[in-house]
Amino acid sequence: MTAPYPAPLEAGYALRRATVFDLRAVYRLERLIFPRDAYPYTDLFLLFVLPGMLNQKIVAPDGSLAAFVSATRALFNRDRAWIVTIGVHPAHRRRGLARHLLALVEERMKVPYVRLTVREGNVPAITLYRDTGYRVAERKLGYYRDGETGLVMEKEVGVTPSPETR
Repeated sequence: MTAPYPAPLEAGYALRRATVFDLRAVYRLERLIFPRDAYPYTDLFLLFVLPGMLNQKIVAPDGSLAAFVSATRALFNRDRAWIVTIGVHPAHRRRGLARHLLALVEERMKVPYVRLTVREGNVPAITLYRDTGYRVAERKLGYYRDGETGLVMEKEVGVTPSPETR
């Protein structure tokens, strides 16, 4: 018998829909995790108000924001979803939270492919993505503000989208 995917969250952690009321906490988390690349406040606001966005958070046992993901269907290729941002607070890493959020996006977006972009030097994230079935689909030279290459990674989820989601 195989383990459920994703594994259940550790005791005390809870998955919730993220709303505009979480904007400040998400902004702080982005700046902590991605000091060079954090989305500006206004861009994060758009993630909460644009139609079709999937915004989920994991709340820690103390009620603080432990992890967050935002994803959408690709604008010109409705067979593909994009993870716009995903991150786990350093105090809550190595608990399977990112794996949980990846699996959630893969399940809920109902598309055959899921993509994301990661810094070429972010070895822990790349290892996680590879371990969960993502592969490098494209290299974007100079993608990040400081000139670092971005790796576009993709996972074939194998879901056939329904006609109404195309």
